Amino acid sequence: MSTQPDLLYSEEEEALRAAVRDLLTDHCAPADVIVRTESDAPHDLALWKSLAVDMGLAGLLVPEAQGGQGATHREAAVVLEELGRAVAPVPYLTSAIVATEALLACGDEELLGRLASGRTIGALAVGLHAAPGAALRTVRLENGTLHGELTGIADAAAADVLLVPADDGGLHAVAADAVTVTPQVSLDLTRPLATVTLDGAPGRRVGDAEPAVRRALRAAAGLLASEQLGLADWALTETVRYLKERKQFNRPVGGFQALKHRLAQLWLEVVNLRAAARAAADALASGEDTDVTVAVAQAYAAPVAVHAAEEALQLHAGIGMTWEHPIHLCLKRAKADSIAYGTAGAHREALAGLVDLQAP
Repeated sequence: MSTQPDLLYSEEEEALRAAVRDLLTDHCAPADVIVRTESDAPHDLALWKSLAVDMGLAGLLVPEAQGGQGATHREAAVVLEELGRAVAPVPYLTSAIVATEALLACGDEELLGRLASGRTIGALAVGLHAAPGAALRTVRLENGTLHGELTGIADAAAADVLLVPADDGGLHAVAADAVTVTPQVSLDLTRPLATVTLDGAPGRRVGDAEPAVRRALRAAAGLLASEQLGLADWALTETVRYLKERKQFNRPVGGFQALKHRLAQLWLEVVNLRAAARAAADALASGEDTDVTVAVAQAYAAPVAVHAAEEALQLHAGIGMTWEHPIHLCLKRAKADSIAYGTAGAHREALAGLVDLQAP
């Protein structure tokens, strides 16, 4: 019989949150993120080094025997909450979660250790829009080299190694300098997408693609809910703070009843999202009811994060529409996340199958 999960944050998790938030406060100011999105180098690799190497957060999910921290998805979820709040332009979700989970399924200790150290950035060459269990797009394996094109690959531009599924059923590690990475137009400039073209690229088979990708995408969907929670919580907190300070007719705008109702509704949604995201992280850590809990979290998370960002934009009025205010970063990330690793609709459909709920 399964035990009731404890969704409260432990003292260690709160200490981890404080450390990550302090680092992001000092090194990931919204104005700096906006400037970076306008440059040719959208990823903040100095911040990545501080997080991944200096703090050791790239190896949270990797056992200590393989060079990691031996922590769980609960701790990784706390890190993602804070990265979501800051809309931090680092490849944490794609390398420390998705690529790492794929390698954990394959058992390739050498590459896993490199990713856990943070000195090597990995990316799974599966489109960001792919839902867990979706049909897998592959490239051709001919005479020991890989040929083909994969689109919508998140953070490929920052990767040192790509994990590429091929038509032999294998997952192949390919050096990033052996492929052509072409940037795609992306709504979320802090998590850029790219087309990866392989034209005779050498690869090393690290394991079977299907189970590795399935595991990686399930963890990605479950922990993405924590990033969406961070986004939504920041949007709500900033909006409440602004409406307390902004005055109209000589009284704080936040005192108007209509706005109080909107904020109260948003607060309820964010609290519910926290419960769903924490449940998904706990289920991934414990291995109990994982598929169902992840599907529930993702079915709920995307609409709430988008709604929170839209409300923040509207309730900040004119200033919220400016490029200088960071709300547009939050809204673009929330919208991009709403189709990442499966839409809310795709997860509802998956959930119906998991609990044997037939369509009318």
